[in-house]
Amino acid sequence: MRIPFFSWLFLLPICTLFLNFGVFVVSHQCLGNQRFLLLELKNNLKFNSTMSTKLAKWDQSIDCCSWEGITCNEGHVIGLDLTNESISGGLDNSSSLFSLQHLQSLSLAFNDFNNSQIPSEFERLANMSYLNLSNAHFAGQIPIAISRLTRLVTLDLSTTTYYSLLKLENPNLNVLLHNLSKLVELYLDGVSISAQGYEWCQALSSSLPNLRVLSLSYCNLSGPFDSSLRNLQSLSFIRLSRNNFSAPVPEFFANFKNLTSLYFAGSGLNGEFPKKIFQVPTLQTLVLSYNELLEVSLPEFYPNGSLRTMMLEYTNASGSLPPSIGNLKMLSTVYLRGCNFIGSIPDSKIANLTQLVFLDLSYNKFSGSIPDSIASLTQLVFLDLSENNFSGSIPDSIASLTQLVFLDLLENNFSGSIPDSIASLTKLQYLILSYNNFSGSIPDSTFASLTQLVSLDLSENNFSGSIPNSIASLTKLQDLFLSYNNFSGSIPIFSMCKNLREVRLNNNHLSGQITSTQWEELLNLYSLNLMGNSLNGNIPVSLFSLPTLHKLDLSHNQFSGQLKEFSNVSSYQLKEIPDFLRKQSSLRYLDLSYNQIHGEIPISICNAIELEVLDLSNNSYFGTIPQCLIELSGKALVVLNLRTNNFNGTIPDAFPHNCRLQTLALNKNQLKGGLPKSLSNCIGLEVLDIGNNHIKGTFPFYLKNTSKLRILVLRSNKFYGPITHPKPNATWPMLQIIDVASNNFIGNLPIILLSTWMAMVDRAHETESMPSDLRTNVNSYYHQETVTVTIKGLEMELVKILTIFTTIDFSCNGFDGPIPEEIGELKALYILNLSHNAFTGQIPSSLGNLSKLESLDLSSNELSGKIPVQLADGLIFLSVLNLSFNHLVGQIPSNKQFATFSETSFKGNEGLCGFPLKSQCTYEKPRLPPPTHEDKHWNSGIEIEWNYISAELGLFLALESSLGLLCFGRDGGYVITNMLTTFFSRASPNCILK
Repeated sequence: MRIPFFSWLFLLPICTLFLNFGVFVVSHQCLGNQRFLLLELKNNLKFNSTMSTKLAKWDQSIDCCSWEGITCNEGHVIGLDLTNESISGGLDNSSSLFSLQHLQSLSLAFNDFNNSQIPSEFERLANMSYLNLSNAHFAGQIPIAISRLTRLVTLDLSTTTYYSLLKLENPNLNVLLHNLSKLVELYLDGVSISAQGYEWCQALSSSLPNLRVLSLSYCNLSGPFDSSLRNLQSLSFIRLSRNNFSAPVPEFFANFKNLTSLYFAGSGLNGEFPKKIFQVPTLQTLVLSYNELLEVSLPEFYPNGSLRTMMLEYTNASGSLPPSIGNLKMLSTVYLRGCNFIGSIPDSKIANLTQLVFLDLSYNKFSGSIPDSIASLTQLVFLDLSENNFSGSIPDSIASLTQLVFLDLLENNFSGSIPDSIASLTKLQYLILSYNNFSGSIPDSTFASLTQLVSLDLSENNFSGSIPNSIASLTKLQDLFLSYNNFSGSIPIFSMCKNLREVRLNNNHLSGQITSTQWEELLNLYSLNLMGNSLNGNIPVSLFSLPTLHKLDLSHNQFSGQLKEFSNVSSYQLKEIPDFLRKQSSLRYLDLSYNQIHGEIPISICNAIELEVLDLSNNSYFGTIPQCLIELSGKALVVLNLRTNNFNGTIPDAFPHNCRLQTLALNKNQLKGGLPKSLSNCIGLEVLDIGNNHIKGTFPFYLKNTSKLRILVLRSNKFYGPITHPKPNATWPMLQIIDVASNNFIGNLPIILLSTWMAMVDRAHETESMPSDLRTNVNSYYHQETVTVTIKGLEMELVKILTIFTTIDFSCNGFDGPIPEEIGELKALYILNLSHNAFTGQIPSSLGNLSKLESLDLSSNELSGKIPVQLADGLIFLSVLNLSFNHLVGQIPSNKQFATFSETSFKGNEGLCGFPLKSQCTYEKPRLPPPTHEDKHWNSGIEIEWNYISAELGLFLALESSLGLLCFGRDGGYVITNMLTTFFSRASPNCILK
């Protein structure tokens, strides 16, 4: 483990102490009273004798001046070093320590004094010049006694953690330092000082004229910097990180002629950082990291500069790397992550940086290629160029970087193949080439020599051919990511990779069966993702018996077979049929969706008591849903997706009172009976999709406590009755998709209920430039929610559902009465379908307020009157419109979006005229009698007009393209995994599609 850079600095005074005490000075034998005091100190201290390297070895038969940690002068103890002696408990004023009055140096650092106060008796040690109580777990107010140690040269009360329990209030910093004029080194990191700029600056400058080391990070200091600080001309080492100055850095810092180190990480700096500070000839370390408002641009660097470490990550830096950076021949660490640098790496000068060990240029806007001169950086251990605009291929000159341990080129525009020269990087442990345009097959020889690899990431490229067998021989490999490529063939046997923790081979063209020998010895495997390939055969037993496996995703393959219980099968069958989830299984995420698995769900699945996500959708399971599976929602189960199978029977009414379920998806099965009342126990439910079954009952108002509900799909079942509750206390403010189509609901639309769906109200006040998609977070995993929306009888299964996507589908029911004007308040709607009902009256002009609407279907109702011109003016994103088969009259609005629709959008309204209809609005055309309500809704067959289909399909494709604009990220739009190009034939026979 690498120790953070600032941690080494805390050890400097300790190292100095060891140098002082490295040779034990004994001019006379230890005086008797000194031995007695030391032994008494040992007896009164609590320490771990097995971990102690000093106290435990103090032997009274030996001269005490020879004891570990003791320095003497003329028989008196002048130095006591008890650093890291595993001391615990407190230190009180009665300790014999304070009788060692010749003591000049004392270190109690890195012990645990149990948050006790620093004893006031320290003032008795008047000869003290070095006092180190760092990381010793003292707490409370620093006593005034420390200020009386007027001979102090070094004072260290710091901590290497982000905070301590020490504070400076009374005395404050000024009182503490007032008499310590000889102080040269001051370390108070983590001590709560809470002082304004003029206070702490003047306290330092007025009392410490000889100060060379100033370390006050994590001290709650604020700015601005007072000009009095410029008086400390001896300053060499300055660490003021992790305060909140909210101020610029004064240019006078460049006047400190002995300045070697300047640390300002995470200190709330703003303004423009003075370029002159970069050019201080003695400066070796400059750390400005995590000051997002600090404007930084690199100057021209003078020849023979001393700078060794330059850390500017996550500052508001800009510009390019000047060629003069090659003058900094001592540079060893350059950390420029997350800035706004542009341009290319200066080829001619980078070769001069032969001492460079650490180079991080990630998350910038660098471009161009990797220069061949990189071959000169032979000491380079860490190279991160990720998240830039670099292009070209990896140069063969990279073979010279034989010390390289970490190489990250993620998310650039690199292309070509992996060069053979990369095989020379035999010390490489981390190789990340993902999200580029690399292509071609990978020879076995490429990775054969990279025996130290711990993590290999080649995902999101265009690699082809088979997965190199040499990868399967990397015995230290822990993470293997090869997803989203074009790898083909079979999966190698990873039996030698016993340290593998996570494997992602998803979304390739892998085929064949997976065998037990590939996985049975991977006892550390935590996550395995093989989704989106062409793997077939049975799922091997070994996968389900791996002791540490938490996530298993085998979805979107061609696995087949039947999952059975094993109580009555032979030992031979055990080798062929997966042992589905044995007792004490560690599985938390299991996705077997989109395969060809059949049979019943085995009861043994309920042995997976830690299971949080179970997705068995789009297979051929049958039988009933095990009650114990429903009961798992009271333990861990969060997602249960059994969509598109052949389950029958009823949904078990066994949801426990502590139900944790967030997603219940049972769409497209043969389930019957009622929706269980115990489902109301699942108050965290976000997705309820039970469409396309035979479930009956009234509208589920009893789910009143599911306030997080986002998706409700009851489509194509046998629900009936009104959906207006006499006491509408059920509110779903987050509801964004509701589909109750093709049931037998009747009555008016519920105005009061509609008004509670706040997610469908205009979201202009929210930031929609980066909307999130609906997913269920489970520990370090997430499960992507899906939903099927139906537009003009065509089904789209959306695998990425944005939280801003909203739709209402009440079609194919028996709703009547007027369409409520209040629907016009749901300004975030994208799809509204009220077709195939018995709505009467005029189309509300308020629908023109639905400015985001992309699909509006009011067809096959009994609407009358004119088409409101507000619809044409307000619905500027409308891609699909269907007002057919109503009693509408008058001229069709011809402005804006309405001018783009075909005659099929208005068909069956004999009173309409004007474009796009052939009938002109010059005379009144006789109107045929409208179809009766019974003709349209009750017990009629489905009539399809094929000419109408072709026109509507064009509108549907336009809508598909428009919906894609809603999405973001790498997928570039809604991921449509399944689009049925036939009309929705599973709708209720009560609904006619004309």
